[in-house]
Amino acid sequence: MEAALTAVEPPSTARWYAEDTTPSAIEAGLRELLGQQHARHAGYAPARVLNLVAVVDRPWRGEVVNRLERVGRYHPSRTVVCAVQPGKRTLDAWATLTATAAGDGLTVAQERVEIELGERHLEGLAAIVDPLILADLTTMVWSPHGHDDAVDELLPLADVVLLDSLDLPDMRAAVARACRLSEEAYVVDLAWLRSTPWRERVAATFDPPRWRPALRELTRVTVRHRPDSTVSGLLFSGWLCSRLGWSPGSLAPRPDRALVGSARAGKTKARIELLPDPQMTAPGLAGVTLETASGLSLSLDRSPGGLSARRGTPDGRESAWIVLGASRGEPGILGEGIRQALLRDPTYRPALACAERMVA
Repeated sequence: MEAALTAVEPPSTARWYAEDTTPSAIEAGLRELLGQQHARHAGYAPARVLNLVAVVDRPWRGEVVNRLERVGRYHPSRTVVCAVQPGKRTLDAWATLTATAAGDGLTVAQERVEIELGERHLEGLAAIVDPLILADLTTMVWSPHGHDDAVDELLPLADVVLLDSLDLPDMRAAVARACRLSEEAYVVDLAWLRSTPWRERVAATFDPPRWRPALRELTRVTVRHRPDSTVSGLLFSGWLCSRLGWSPGSLAPRPDRALVGSARAGKTKARIELLPDPQMTAPGLAGVTLETASGLSLSLDRSPGGLSARRGTPDGRESAWIVLGASRGEPGILGEGIRQALLRDPTYRPALACAERMVA
């Protein structure tokens, strides 16, 4: 086993690495690195908010690390990246401490541990990761390249599972996976977060007392989405059903790949349509249209800088406006997912349950 400890300029950054190592040696090296930084900076204070364990394919490790570096102020306190390389039989590890001046002589640091390991190590991954996560902090587990077996192995350590239901090509499998995980941990689903601006604007539109009665008259819901983002459309529709007390039925496919069905609330029946939009480039929703029996309609469509909104009233009048900055955009979705680890959204699971019924 070879190991080395080096300080890298600027002095706020330091690294440790080891080849053919063990979890206990990695933990000891990280403690040594922290001790050296405390001795060097009187105001050194490691961040202590959130652990993130990411299980990734080794060829795509750099891409994932780059995404994590762009999450800004939502950066985890300690990140453990497990890079899986087929055929590898030993553990190689790196630890990096990056400190940022926070004023008044205080320097706050985030820590990242990267471990290269083989598929043979996934069965015992919990034993490898356990010594490296900070006790008494929320721990989030994320596996953007599959490795469901690794996530299952880490569930006893996890408080939160971060996933993107769009990663699975089959919507039924994606919904079933999210349902199963939500029984054992709090799930943060990026497919759900992509619909946040749409849910916020729909709720805000019907918030004024004069518009609320129209919610009981909804007869048609049309959701337009990127062809591979059906789950985002399902979750948005599930949210609407759960909030309005609708009982959704199964959605049936049409030849144009649209999904069509209905939901009931007493004697009221509303048609639900999920329409793929081939022109949509970003993951998620392209537009939403709600229509009522009295002739009121609301449409939201993605546009540069925000959402384009149009409202038609029963007397034929129309109004249009732009909701500026309504979306965080795809680059910000991971940071929002990490932030959600420290929150609890009570509307996701009811929406997921309705989505499960729609794909049954």
